[in-house]
Amino acid sequence: MIDVREVALGYGDCVFLRGITLGVRSGEVLALVGPNGVGKTTLLRAMVGLHSPSAGDVLIDGLPLRGMAARERARRVALVSADAPVVEGLCVREVVASGRLPYRPWWQWSAHAEDDDAVDDALRRTELEEHAQRSFHALSSGERQRVWIALALAQRARTLLLDEPTSHLDVRHAFEALRMLRAFAAGGHAAVVVLHDLNLAAAFADRIALLGCGTLLECGEPGRALDESLLRQAYGVRIDVQRQPDGRVVAFANPNA
Repeated sequence: MIDVREVALGYGDCVFLRGITLGVRSGEVLALVGPNGVGKTTLLRAMVGLHSPSAGDVLIDGLPLRGMAARERARRVALVSADAPVVEGLCVREVVASGRLPYRPWWQWSAHAEDDDAVDDALRRTELEEHAQRSFHALSSGERQRVWIALALAQRARTLLLDEPTSHLDVRHAFEALRMLRAFAAGGHAAVVVLHDLNLAAAFADRIALLGCGTLLECGEPGRALDESLLRQAYGVRIDVQRQPDGRVVAFANPNA
């Protein structure tokens, strides 16, 4: 669905990621992990066409991202970012409904039945139906995060890119959000999610892309990507990794190292 080929990312003359090559496949959840400032968010933005690579190419569904119209990009890939501004006074349903804008001509403001169905489905899947008429600005930070996910679902793109979608969620809602992404991917779609919690990444992602030292250190199944030596390269601290009887891996920092 998305192919990143030998991409370099930076701002001006400062290039902080080089040689990034990875693919996002139909039916999978791919987690991006790595230390603060390594470039995870910038990589997400490059995958949706909001940041131009210094080198290399990004393809969506086999088509070059460079030159693709914004409306066409939005129908193929959706980015969930909690720092987007929201007009004061909008209710939850109105914010979620903005995900339908790529499907309307610029002069058409009224919604069609298909738009209403998409919004209703997104609100239901994120358990926001009871909050539909509440002001967005009256919500908690965790509730707002769920609204952003609902907006992306209403957009009905085949690939979702999510920047730290669990950062303001309690344990229950973090698990539910990631289960929702797994269900989304199982329907023939794909999700790329930035996570700081290595154990959440190991539990819910099919593959993990570990960024560090200015490049992609590994991209593979959790047991392969969460390698102790690679994690030490990326984070600069000792992180012990244990494999559970059921095959899952868990990682935890070793304060005595």
